[in-house]
Amino acid sequence: MMFSKMVNGRTAAIISIAAASMLSGCASIVNGTNQVLTVDARSKNEQVAGATCQLNNTKGVYYVTTPGTVTVNRAYGDMDVKCEKADLPPGMATVKSTVKGMAFGNILFGGVIGAAIDAGSGAAYDYPNLISVIMGETISLPVAAPVAGGSAPAATPVAQK
Repeated sequence: MMFSKMVNGRTAAIISIAAASMLSGCASIVNGTNQVLTVDARSKNEQVAGATCQLNNTKGVYYVTTPGTVTVNRAYGDMDVKCEKADLPPGMATVKSTVKGMAFGNILFGGVIGAAIDAGSGAAYDYPNLISVIMGETISLPVAAPVAGGSAPAATPVAQK
């Protein structure tokens, strides 16, 4: 009698843990909803130190001084970056958000609920790890293929016409 109660308690615990793991997103567990980005400003192929940059996406507004790093919330939408420094024209960049490969695996292992959690929290998305803003230009940083390990690579700026 005591054994059957213990087995039922253990079974209930195992079922509870399994259900909880299926309700959480895989990408949010592995990489979280935040990402550290490095921002660099350039003028005439020279690094611009001390430019003040504002980064905006649907999850917030972030500030960094170049060259520097900033932690942002991952989001589905693009990241707009504007850098300014006295005696230089401002530089602007639009950075594309990409879906991490892990998000597709989450559909298999975490199901639709896990995928929905990751998409809603932003954990399913990545920005390039390095954002280079060219002062005096408006650029778009194209989508680049992820590197091994699932993190987004640096993106190469492309001038808008």
